Amino acid sequence: VNKHHFSKMSSINTETGEYNGNEGRSPRFASWVFFLMCSVITLKASVEVRNDMSDPNAASHWAVTCSAITFTVTALVALLHLAPAYSALIIGSKIEGLIILILAGFWAATVSIVSNTTNELGTVRSDSNEVQNGNLYYFSWAGFATSIQLIVSYLKSSFGIDVLEEVNGRGARLMHWAGMLTASLVVMGSSARILNEDCNVTERQFSDSYCARTKMGVSLGTIGVGFAIVVVGMKLLRKTPPFTLEFSLACILTLLNAFGVAYITSNSGPGRAIGNLYYSSWISFLLAVFLAVDCFNKTSKKPEGSTATASKAEDADVPVENLDEEQAQI
Repeated sequence: VNKHHFSKMSSINTETGEYNGNEGRSPRFASWVFFLMCSVITLKASVEVRNDMSDPNAASHWAVTCSAITFTVTALVALLHLAPAYSALIIGSKIEGLIILILAGFWAATVSIVSNTTNELGTVRSDSNEVQNGNLYYFSWAGFATSIQLIVSYLKSSFGIDVLEEVNGRGARLMHWAGMLTASLVVMGSSARILNEDCNVTERQFSDSYCARTKMGVSLGTIGVGFAIVVVGMKLLRKTPPFTLEFSLACILTLLNAFGVAYITSNSGPGRAIGNLYYSSWISFLLAVFLAVDCFNKTSKKPEGSTATASKAEDADVPVENLDEEQAQI
């Protein structure tokens, strides 16, 4: 296997005579390079934030440690991709899979820590309208998304498991319902944290309207999670939910999230700050609209066999006697 892999990487195009060093290279090479870039930016930003703190907390140390480890590992993997003699040791191997899995766990924890306003890393408290450190906030999320993409790519190339195709095969709109579940979880969790930090305190500094909108976010997130679990669970079990039920849930979520995004992200709402609650509120609304529109389009489409049936009927109306007369004349 290694010899074949090496021969593919060192192949020469017989028509042009050009050396094709990229042939056989892992399809994840670009993702590894982007992951390296995310880790470099996150490392630099987290070091700066930690140095600006008079008393650095444990979260800042974790952000620096995680990004430093990721930088070291991704740089090594990227270099191995550039060396045909050693790339076979890592590409598609169990070692690569283990590395990706560990880094995904690291970055899941990093995103959670950076997005937590109490840690004062990537975001500030909810009464502000600013992200404290854009590079740390956005590139920590980008790094986490890249780690998930690496997992999907590794499963497809090493085990032949096409995650996206498998998910789509379980039922229409499953990916979008899964996205709704994720976004609703973020809305619920972020709203609950803000409610606990800003409203459930002895000396509250926020208005009753602010806290009421925060409770609305918790309620909307909980409802979205419940509806999405019902649909996703039935689709994963290959028990297709009744179309009327799915359409109804999508319409209800569209209506609720329309009010939710208006109140939560308004100037008096907890989601006015650019952060997890702001983005997840809008994503939930847009996904709900898409699901409702897609279900509506399915109801308005004509049956696929209607055109074919009509054409067959037209063909069947041709008189046989006329054909016999024409043949006789010929």
